Amino acid sequence: MSVTAAVPGAIVFTDIVGFTELTDAHGDDLALEVLERQEQLVQGALAPSGRVVKELGDGLLLWFGAAADAVATCVELQHRFERESCGGVPLWVRIGVHWGHPRHRGDDIIGRDVNLAARIADLAGAGEILCSHDVVLAAGHVPGVHFEPVGLVYLRGISAPVSLARALASPE
Repeated sequence: MSVTAAVPGAIVFTDIVGFTELTDAHGDDLALEVLERQEQLVQGALAPSGRVVKELGDGLLLWFGAAADAVATCVELQHRFERESCGGVPLWVRIGVHWGHPRHRGDDIIGRDVNLAARIADLAGAGEILCSHDVVLAAGHVPGVHFEPVGLVYLRGISAPVSLARALASPE
């Protein structure tokens, strides 16, 4: 399989919070229902420039050609997740977003920027969207969204600190 040149875009990781505990407490059938519901909500909210790259256990790797589309989609997703429950269990998802230049290998994306986005998602709390400063710059003004600075953080496996911001729905 060939690796193609770096193409700029927004890399998004979703991760269901407490999935291991959910499977332990409620069983595999409910866990599968939660995974299916997450995928349905994501497919229903994807902007035209976005696509699901692959499933990763209880999370998804998404790709967007436009940073503003990625941020707007993630805010909409958190709104949808907040309203959802499966079998009475809330759907809590953490999201990490980074703008970068990953390599494309077939339909997959790989490289440092993908790893960085995954590490950002690891830091997010339930219902939270954390974005690298690169996303904030690339997105510019996103209607209905504002960014709250988090500051510099060190991410496992990344040598330099990364500036993060929290993407939030703007108060109406």
